[in-house]
Parts: sequence; structure tokens; C-alpha cells
Amino acid sequence: MGPVGLVLAGGISVQFGGALAVMLIPRAGALGVVTLRLLVAAIVLLVVCRPRLRGHSRADWGTVIVFGVAMAAMNGLFYQSVARIPLGPAVTLEVLGPLALSVLASRRAVNLVWAALALAGVFLLGGGGFDSLDPLGVVFALGAGAMWAAYIVFSSRTGRRFPQADGLALAMAVGAVLFLPLGIAESGTKLLDPVTLALGAGVALLSSVLPYTLELLALRRLPAPTFAILMSLEPAIAAAAGFVILDQALSALQSAAIALVIAASMGAVRTQAGRRRTKALPGLPPGPRRPRPGKR
Repeated sequence: MGPVGLVLAGGISVQFGGALAVMLIPRAGALGVVTLRLLVAAIVLLVVCRPRLRGHSRADWGTVIVFGVAMAAMNGLFYQSVARIPLGPAVTLEVLGPLALSVLASRRAVNLVWAALALAGVFLLGGGGFDSLDPLGVVFALGAGAMWAAYIVFSSRTGRRFPQADGLALAMAVGAVLFLPLGIAESGTKLLDPVTLALGAGVALLSSVLPYTLELLALRRLPAPTFAILMSLEPAIAAAAGFVILDQALSALQSAAIALVIAASMGAVRTQAGRRRTKALPGLPPGPRRPRPGKR
């Protein structure tokens, strides 16, 4: 497929997994779906990675625990959001977290343009006041975006402290343990229903295991800025998944809003990439920083 195809396939897998999760929420509740996703994904990653538990410092464990907390919060808030508002707008609002992180990290005046473009998209998405969207769903989506930004920061730190995907597997286990009591409290014995378990496993494989694997393969050959630009297309993929699976049609105004946020994300990534190139020594092109795979 090539690295670009792998990233796009991973994005499609994530968003269609999200659409499947929306269908599962009436059966198991939002917290129950998150519990199943984290638990199944943690089991698969622990079996595949078999991370070493000894030989890590207190700082290493502190980093992976915070990473797991950010991952659990990101997923929990996101699924609370899609239980109330359509998938496309939810992902569009969520992507504002990484976009804000990119703008703040760059500190260039041109990023004010990208921030203004993103805010214009958010204004259009809300129809001038979010009257067409559940306000609580909007708040949950923005909270998920903030946790996504924290996820990115601690994913990078965990990747530097743990080999391979060991840190990711351990963080997933932390998130699963944290969410298990919440899922049991909300859903109880519904989590043991065979159909619910099967659908939850499908969500875990589509939204976690499969995209992480595809992104890992792609990042071996794909520059990080290109990867980030491709990830900026996720709101559009989510809107398509919501339309195909959930029959969630978007208005022309909402489609324009999503396009503005995607454009702002791409612009911010290209600005950040240009800033890195200008810092490189003449004649020595910078090697791309390849982030560890990871995402809702």
C-alpha cells in the first residue's frame, strides 16, 4: 500500500471503529464501551509486546502512568461526546487540541492565521452559538481535544523511556485498570453479554490495535510532517464514517466548518515543518522526528 496508504487505512480504521462504538453505546453505555476497548486493546498489546516490568525508574513509571491517564481520559471524554453529537463534528472539535499544541509550540505570527481559521470553522460548526449541537457534547469533545494534546506530549516522553511499544502497552493497561470500575458501575453485567463483548473487541481492534500497527509500519518510511498532515484529515474521514454507518448527514455549513479546521491543521503542520528546516545546518537536512504511534 505504501506509507501514505497505510496511514489513510489507519485513519479509516479508527473512525469506522468510532462509528461502531456509537452503535454499541446504547447496549453498554459510553463508559462501558471505553472499558471494553481499553481492556481488549491492553490484553492484545501486552501479549504481543510482552513488556519488561523490571529495571525502570520511578520517573519512567510516573511518565507511563500519566500517559495512561491521559489516554483513558481522552477516550472517555470522546465517547461521552459522540453519545450526544454527530461523529464528524465531535472529531473536528477534538482535533483542536493537537492544533492548539502545534500553534503554541511554533510561536510564529503566521500561526495566528491558522488559529483564526480554526476558530472560524468552530464558529460555523456551532451555527454561531452551538444551538444545533448538544452543549455538553461540545464540552466533552473539547475536553477530549485537551487530553489528546496531553496524550501527544506524554506519548513522546514514554517513547523515549521505553523500547519498542512497551510503554504504549503498559499505558493501555493503566487506562484499562482505571476505567474498569467506571464501566462496571455504569454497565454491570451488560459487559458480559457475548454480543457486546464481540462488538467491544471489534472497536478495540479497529480503533487501537490495527491503526497502531499500520502507523508503526508507515512511520518507518514517512516523514513526521507528512504523517501529521495526513492525520489532519481525520475529521473528514469521521464525517464519512458517520454518514455511511450512522446516517449522520452534515449540512453545507458544517461541511465548510470541517474543511476550515482541516485547512488550519495542515497549515500549522507545514509552518512547524518549515521552522524545523530553517534551524537545520546548511547542507544537512534534518531527519524527521517520528512520533510513536498512538491515537484515540
